[in-house]
Amino acid sequence: MATTHKDAGAGEPTRSPLPGPSSRGRRRADAERSIAAIVDAAMTAFSENSEVSMVDIARVAGVGRVTLYSHFSSREELMDAVMAHAVKEANAVLGGEASEETPAREALGELIRSSWQILGRYGRLQAAALRVLSPERMREHHNEPLIRVRNIITRGQREGVIRDDLPEDWLVSVFYSLLHTAALEVGSGRLQPETAADALEATLLSAIGA
Repeated sequence: MATTHKDAGAGEPTRSPLPGPSSRGRRRADAERSIAAIVDAAMTAFSENSEVSMVDIARVAGVGRVTLYSHFSSREELMDAVMAHAVKEANAVLGGEASEETPAREALGELIRSSWQILGRYGRLQAAALRVLSPERMREHHNEPLIRVRNIITRGQREGVIRDDLPEDWLVSVFYSLLHTAALEVGSGRLQPETAADALEATLLSAIGA
């Protein structure tokens, strides 16, 4: 808001200028840098310690506690932003759709293994997020990557290699649920990391395949 003061010579009030576009742009850029630093720091911190405090995250990010809370009012809000960023990164690594020249069953097997490899990178973060975010919200974060799964399932049904006696939505959910259950099993020590990919592919292809 502009403020006024008396001009000593003329006796007329003058107004201090409002922030110009360049000033607002700098503040916006500063805010974006702070948000990016906080999210990056939180990704690392949550992966190392699911109970890490917001104060510790602010310290690692190089921002003050007030700055952190001005962008993320709660632990849940910060974790939500972290998961959105992690899934975006994972989706970029997965790349585009599988080639139509690749048989659907083979494409599904490749997607299972590549998804598992990426999930292994974010497994501890996933476990931390499940303590804060609802299962429904976690599933929403994965909607975009699951489009790729759905497209392969649809093509596989046309090719006769994916079962069509069950709803497509259910088959997508089976893929999602088994993938994340495998990550939890590895984290608990009940499934060995070196055999997890083979076990996951065999289980999913058996469950989804025609």
